[in-house]
Amino acid sequence: MREIDLNDYDYYLPPERIAQHPVNERDLSKLIIFNNNKISKDIFRNIENYMPSDSLLVFNNTRVIKARILFQKETGAAIEVFCLEPLSPCEYELVFGSRKPVEWKCIIGNLKKWKKGTLSTYFNYRGQQYILSAEKLQAEGETWRIRFTWNCQEISFGQVIEAIGHIPLPPYINRDDESEDVTRYQTVYSKIKGSVAAPTAGLHFTDFVLERLKEKGVESTEITLHVGAGTFKPVKSDNVLDHEMHCEHFFVKSNTIELLLKNHGKIIAVGTTSVRTLESLYWLGVKIIKDPSAYSSDLSLSLGQWEAYDMNTDTSVKQSLEALLNLLQEHNLPALHASTRIMIIPGYEFRLIKGIITNFHQPKSTLLLLISAWIGNNWKKIYGYALENDFRFLSYGDCSLLFRE
Repeated sequence: MREIDLNDYDYYLPPERIAQHPVNERDLSKLIIFNNNKISKDIFRNIENYMPSDSLLVFNNTRVIKARILFQKETGAAIEVFCLEPLSPCEYELVFGSRKPVEWKCIIGNLKKWKKGTLSTYFNYRGQQYILSAEKLQAEGETWRIRFTWNCQEISFGQVIEAIGHIPLPPYINRDDESEDVTRYQTVYSKIKGSVAAPTAGLHFTDFVLERLKEKGVESTEITLHVGAGTFKPVKSDNVLDHEMHCEHFFVKSNTIELLLKNHGKIIAVGTTSVRTLESLYWLGVKIIKDPSAYSSDLSLSLGQWEAYDMNTDTSVKQSLEALLNLLQEHNLPALHASTRIMIIPGYEFRLIKGIITNFHQPKSTLLLLISAWIGNNWKKIYGYALENDFRFLSYGDCSLLFRE
């Protein structure tokens, strides 16, 4: 780990290769297949041709929220409040259903223009006009604790931001959000609201593709990891050990853990968020085995950024997942609620996955480090091929299916 030089994970990405809009049809995006150390290409619609029939696909069913809320001061200054994660209530389901004031951890755009006071703006809901207000409570590092109130107790906060918010497109998409983004920056299987960025590998799937995979015998299951804005945070230091990984919350049902246990060795993760969730599951199981008290009194588990590298273990995947299942059964819980900061970099030993479906990532990013951890320096060959063959990059770009040799 200490020998990793971030400059080795750099490449030239021409701005015009960054997709600013999705392709007309989701499953007509291009697809690179890397298998047996060979590269081939196709369109995503045909991905079932490259999937072993006994595979288990793991999807992240998180749903992107309209996290950007725009206010305007009487002076004319525009202020953007970007909702990152709920603080009160702290559970996503409760905060979106709340009809009382809520508090969120937020990033403030044009903060210097909002020195004091409460911001307010109008919004329309079912033909009626209402007022949403935002109050700064306190600074929390680079973020702020913001209290939102609105003048109608019949409307939930989830309905408020759906009415007034904007889709939080990544910073490298140089345009305002448009009507197409409401549907196209969501996966067709998205269900659980909470992400401020899409799990973009899933954007290529259509009902047609999913049905073709099912007909082939490919099984599937879902996890939920709410993607944070930190996924776009650049690694600014040449020493990756100096990078602070963001925290993301995830939820995995007990029957999904049972499926993972049954299909170990056949698991293909749809997206890096699914990879991070699956690998975090293994290490959380190890923590439970090593120290049963690691499951705290508030029934939450967490994995630190480097914990996986510090735990010397010969614990099998079977033992780890069974420990998690036993824990859920003991507490009579249908799902595991946890958080992770795991940073997967070259040298990491993968435990659960057989393959990854993923888009093409930014130079010097934590996501590119994860891909390199999976396929080594082959990423350079694959990305070079993608650039030479007019593939589109990043969130609205094309896709790859990556197997190890």
